Amino acid sequence: MNGAAPSHFYIIVSAILFTIGAVGVLTKKNPIVIFMSIELMLNAANLALVAFSRQLGQMDGQLFVFFVMTVAAAEVTVGLGIIVAIFRTKKNVDVDEVDLMRW
Repeated sequence: MNGAAPSHFYIIVSAILFTIGAVGVLTKKNPIVIFMSIELMLNAANLALVAFSRQLGQMDGQLFVFFVMTVAAAEVTVGLGIIVAIFRTKKNVDVDEVDLMRW
């Protein structure tokens, strides 16, 4: 054995990280914290993809990680732009009080 932990340890850590991110998305009201929780969920998915890729001996999972990282970067860029635009007009970024999308 090369000293690496078995794949199921990585999957357990991935599930814990995903759960923490999901709880953060569902319970927090600050959009920055919500975006950080979404990033945590995406990184948990990346960890699971890499673990399964290593377990199966294929590179497909690691290739998908690059696509997920690209989508995450775009999500942060667009999300922070929306938050800044909302803050400039409303002077408040509380998720419950933002209703700019309503007519």
